[in-house]
Amino acid sequence: MALTLCTRCLAHWKRLQVVPGILGCPRLDGKWTAFSGSLSCYRGKATSGCENVFNVFNRQMKRKQKDWAAGQPGSQQCDYLREEVGGRIADRVYDISRTFPFALDLGCGRGYISQHLSKDTVETFVQTDLSEKALKISAVSEIPTVKVIADEEFIPFKENTFDLVVSSLSLHWVNDLPRTFQEISRVLKPDGVFIGAMFGGETLFELRCSLQLAEIEREGGFSPHVSPFTSVTDLGNLMGRAGFKMLTVDTDEIQIHYPGMLEVMKDLQGMGESNCAWNRRPLLHRDSMIAAAAIYKEMYVEEDGTLPATFQIYYMIGWKPHESQAKPAKRGSATVSFGDLDKVKEIVSKTSKQDK
Repeated sequence: MALTLCTRCLAHWKRLQVVPGILGCPRLDGKWTAFSGSLSCYRGKATSGCENVFNVFNRQMKRKQKDWAAGQPGSQQCDYLREEVGGRIADRVYDISRTFPFALDLGCGRGYISQHLSKDTVETFVQTDLSEKALKISAVSEIPTVKVIADEEFIPFKENTFDLVVSSLSLHWVNDLPRTFQEISRVLKPDGVFIGAMFGGETLFELRCSLQLAEIEREGGFSPHVSPFTSVTDLGNLMGRAGFKMLTVDTDEIQIHYPGMLEVMKDLQGMGESNCAWNRRPLLHRDSMIAAAAIYKEMYVEEDGTLPATFQIYYMIGWKPHESQAKPAKRGSATVSFGDLDKVKEIVSKTSKQDK
């Protein structure tokens, strides 16, 4: 069951408390309507202290790219990477032995996480995405779902609302990542958990190197065609600054093989992952494209003739503080020294004899 609510509907739904934002309602003759409000003022209350944020990405362009990708025939054929990562995030949710009454999916796309979860784990899901078309064709889930058109940079929900927040491969397009983490922490209830995944710095290094070498050779210089990514060390620091505790950040690599470089770029476009940086180059010369394809094949071709594309994925887990959570022991309270680790067997045997 899926609902898509406007601000008037949400006002009557007691559990979901939102500020004025951009929401959609099918009651209005089947159309999705944008409701304007004081969202920027509300965002200012949760500022990270940096009023002037350098905008690297054009969020309106990203909305158009995702709408275009979702509107293409057979768009699901390009979702293999998102579905794989969504399943891995769902596995991390299952690892937590509790039921989450109320969960939020930031940048849900077609619901790549919810389709892997059950009602026994999440009772109600709120799915938000920048793209209206992606929400309309989202995958069917057994979990009761509410769909909201919202930007990840403007989370339009009241504080202490959700028990769980998940996000899969969407936060790498956010301009102000520190503030986004703070907003996620704000909407989480105490002892709530955030589980997310985003692309890492080594993503598409084959494509990036090939394009740079080709442009240097053919044009005497290069411009960025792959967007910048966050490093794993910065990710942990940013989450800690946002107030998350018991942090877990790990990295993984997914390598996908393609017939050629042009197929890599075609599938990236089909995923809605085209570059939307403000300093992006509007076009790539044909000579440079042909040279890049040749360099890609020469440097990275496999024995079977396919070309690999590497996607580095950062997985992150952070908990909102609560008094019930485990705390580190006081300094000096240990009863065993690290110097006695080589005598563990002897200590254990003595303890077992005393117990008998």
